[in-house]
Amino acid sequence: MKKTVKIQGLDCPNCAKALEKELNKIDDVDNVEIDFLKSALSFESNDVDKAFCNIVKTTKTIEPDVKLIDENKNKDKTKSKSLNRKLILDVCLLFAGIVLGLCVLFVEMPVWLFWTLFVISALFLGYKTYFKAIRLLFKGTVNENLLITISVIGASAIGEYMEGLMVIALYSIGKILEGVAVDKSRKSIEKLTQMQPEFAVVIEDGVEKSVAPSEVSVNSIIIVRPGEKIPIDGKIIEGGASLDMQSLTGESVPVFVDVGKEVLSGSIVLDGVLKIQTTKEYADSTVKKIMDLIEHAQDKKSKTETVISKIARWYTLGVIVLAVTVWGIVWAVTKNFDEALYRGLIFLVVSCPCAFAISVPLSYFSGLGNASKHGILIKGSNYLDACAKINVVAFDKTGTLTTGNFIIQKVVSLDSSKDEDEILYLASLGEQYSLHPLAKAIVSANKKKLQKVDDLKEKAGEGVYFKFNEKNYFVGRRSKNSKNTIVEVFENEEKIGEIELDDDIKKSSYIACQELKSLGVKTVMLSGDNELSAVRVANEIGIDEVHHNLLPQEKFEWIENAKTDKKNFIGYVGDGINDAPSLMLSDVGISMGINGSGASKEVSDIILVDDDPSKVPSAIKISKYTRKIVWENIILSAVVKITFLLLGTFGVTGMLFAVFADVGVTVLAILNSMRALKYKPNKKAKNFEEKNKTR
Repeated sequence: MKKTVKIQGLDCPNCAKALEKELNKIDDVDNVEIDFLKSALSFESNDVDKAFCNIVKTTKTIEPDVKLIDENKNKDKTKSKSLNRKLILDVCLLFAGIVLGLCVLFVEMPVWLFWTLFVISALFLGYKTYFKAIRLLFKGTVNENLLITISVIGASAIGEYMEGLMVIALYSIGKILEGVAVDKSRKSIEKLTQMQPEFAVVIEDGVEKSVAPSEVSVNSIIIVRPGEKIPIDGKIIEGGASLDMQSLTGESVPVFVDVGKEVLSGSIVLDGVLKIQTTKEYADSTVKKIMDLIEHAQDKKSKTETVISKIARWYTLGVIVLAVTVWGIVWAVTKNFDEALYRGLIFLVVSCPCAFAISVPLSYFSGLGNASKHGILIKGSNYLDACAKINVVAFDKTGTLTTGNFIIQKVVSLDSSKDEDEILYLASLGEQYSLHPLAKAIVSANKKKLQKVDDLKEKAGEGVYFKFNEKNYFVGRRSKNSKNTIVEVFENEEKIGEIELDDDIKKSSYIACQELKSLGVKTVMLSGDNELSAVRVANEIGIDEVHHNLLPQEKFEWIENAKTDKKNFIGYVGDGINDAPSLMLSDVGISMGINGSGASKEVSDIILVDDDPSKVPSAIKISKYTRKIVWENIILSAVVKITFLLLGTFGVTGMLFAVFADVGVTVLAILNSMRALKYKPNKKAKNFEEKNKTR
């Protein structure tokens, strides 16, 4: 049985890894995983309660300040207060340690008092660091806590008292700032989970009943009032309201919906009351899918993140070996033991791996969180990484670039006694009872009141026969040689008109194509539709290359052939079951979230919550921006550390700069990582939409 609990007071990623390693050694406890950024600990056991008690005991011996909370049993409402108290205590001890340190360094006093106050000052400044280093060392783990502890002891041993206190003081200040920055990032991520509904109001036999969303079955009737979240995906059967969908799609402008419209769970009703017939179970609803993806987004790590994680395991031990080597070389050259030891200690401080170990995963997590805020669900940081490499995007047509709903392109009268409106009216008379998509489009375009007809007969694959005003009519298709979608109207076996229809293009498809071109990405349409329809849509949107009359296997073959050119990195965007093979074969598969089939969403790497193709360039922009931040952090950290390692080794800089190279760079890298959470990818897209309102 698997269990997940909250973990508080853990502000160091390396400490989290060390704790995770030790917890996995406990008997009858399996697969312990600590998600540092989400402050969560999960484990498996046949007896979870007993296992949880053992985990708590072991955690206390390694990390006394860490608190584990089983939220199912203990709704800890004092979380923020306890965190604030912890921060205040840390700041007070830090301040007291600095004051005592200044007294020790600048006030004359007996030797015994000097050493007493010096030790107290050093303990106030970093007792947590020392104790962690010792506890982990006894368990066979070395990390940056040990590096700092050795540096403080070493500096004090050679008489560099100011340097010793300065190392631990600046390190502790940095850890406090690091904790504040990480906590802020965590809170930003947690905002994404606030869309999760707590209840659903179901109407049964006219009686309202509040239940958990997971208990609501498909086709149930639920009611949602102003200020409440829609708990489950469904279709409105009564009422109208404005919805706040910002948490789902990133769109800040409220969207008005009424009867017949599909609505997504997680949307907030701003005004009006909605009665909704559920179309999915809660487990399959949009908000639950988002929660699951956020929960497991870090399971699939990017190559960059994985490499950093693997290196960090052996990094600290390697640093100690190199520091000893530096000490030995400098001692051999200078013949000065104290100077050699001092430079070795500087090497230890500069080499702490925090900047790499936390900023890289934090950058990716921020990028994934940002994408989720904009309605782009990316299933892992490896797919986020891959998205940045896309240089060819292949689109399915129907349901992806188009709405799947037909609109009338042209009405032609072949009878001089009848105008286009009358042809449309006669066609609507026959189609008014049909469920065919073409019939619905014709009837919705008609503006006149429809009358009853006689002898109405519908033949599948052919059309509708009926009588009206003593005349026989046929509405359907008899000509087989037309390349476009035509509905013909016959009166007494004489053709009197034609109605040309085509699939309605999504407005966001224009934005998607223009934005992709601005990114230097080639656009391709792979459609199963006829040539005339596919080419019209492609030309109107601005697609670079179009292929029509394709079977699913032919789409698959096109992607397969395109991938033989190693320069091509292909993203495929589709919505149907027939798109599943192409979604799997492409380098990045992107599916529609509302109308997409279960199969397409299952095999895809990215899901667009609101079926908006303009989110494709947004995903690429977020991915590129996140990768840029990751490499900024890696390069910044590496350059600063290498520079100060060399300067410290050759005696140019002292311990103060060494601490900046460690703690300062770590804080800068964390703050830089958080930019990925705030990045807005759709500024240009909105500007384009404003310019093309009249399209």
